[in-house]
Amino acid sequence: MIRLLAVIERDLKKFRRNPVVIAMSVVMPIVYLIILGNSFQGKLRSLPVALVNHDTGPYARQVVDNLHAIEAGPATFTLLSLRDHQDAIAGIRKGVYKAAVIIPPDFSRKVVMKSGPEIGLFLDNTDSISSENIRNLVIAATGSMRTEYIAIREKYADAQVREIDLYAKVDYYQSLVPGVVIMAIFLGTLTSGAFNLVMDRFLGIDESYLLTPLSKSHIVGGLVISGLSITTVIAALIFTVSMLITGIPLSRGIGQCFAIFAIIVLTTLCLLSLMFVILGRVYHPRIVGILSGFLNVILFFPSGAVYPIASFPGWLRTFALVNPEAYAVDALKAVLFKNAGLSAISGDLFFLAVFTAVTMSVAIVSFRRTI
Repeated sequence: MIRLLAVIERDLKKFRRNPVVIAMSVVMPIVYLIILGNSFQGKLRSLPVALVNHDTGPYARQVVDNLHAIEAGPATFTLLSLRDHQDAIAGIRKGVYKAAVIIPPDFSRKVVMKSGPEIGLFLDNTDSISSENIRNLVIAATGSMRTEYIAIREKYADAQVREIDLYAKVDYYQSLVPGVVIMAIFLGTLTSGAFNLVMDRFLGIDESYLLTPLSKSHIVGGLVISGLSITTVIAALIFTVSMLITGIPLSRGIGQCFAIFAIIVLTTLCLLSLMFVILGRVYHPRIVGILSGFLNVILFFPSGAVYPIASFPGWLRTFALVNPEAYAVDALKAVLFKNAGLSAISGDLFFLAVFTAVTMSVAIVSFRRTI
């Protein structure tokens, strides 16, 4: 019995002497609750919608007023008035708007004449959750026009919303591919690069680095490039298998493949550099195991891979602005589902490149080349 108590006491003391493990054991469940609770089924807000009104008649004004009432009330979308419907459609293709409402010049006249009035609704259907919400609200705004301008014995023709999806249909399985690829990159960066350094420290092998003339940049850069090679191969394999399973076509050939390769490489460099910043001074693989789940939750779920970022509360949307996985997911969705080229995703690639440069610099500076 005494021997048993001695083993228990020793193990409890080891746990007590590790404040990081204690802190993460308490903090992580609370963080999971906050992040996961705000990453799913939230209320969509401030979706950018272009409005082009070519009609000055009373019924067009009623539709516009109804749309502005939705903007001011539930605030599901934000209306941006444009003059040219071509600019609105081009904005959807560039990712500036989620949808465009086009009111033709003869809308009010057709309402009065009962000759099939229609309103055009162009949708970015690659985001099925956002597009479905916008569709329902625009239909409701169109169907709730007042009729006091119509004679009491007459009835105006119901206005119709002509919906136009700008892209090929994206089913549920296909929509998961960008998130699966980013998850593969995260797991690859977690088990290479900085993790190998942690294992070397734990086993005492890292002392061999200290006996060589290698600088901090040589050590960090070498481990990052090694991790890049491993993770890129893994991510490319996962991507290929996912494409075969879901049937997503590579319609733009070599150009599309090159854009995807650029996204994978930059995302891998981002996460490898970030891992070095976080794990650069860790000495025990147990800490890596604890941090892996934590990092996965705070990076992956707020990335927009599963649910639109527009549904997040303000503080979580702000975090998404500095989350590299959010930019990687956005770029992959644009390339896979919108046939976008490098120019269309240049903003995402630029952020990933800057993030890599900053975190890599911090990793080299903070790396300790001592025992």
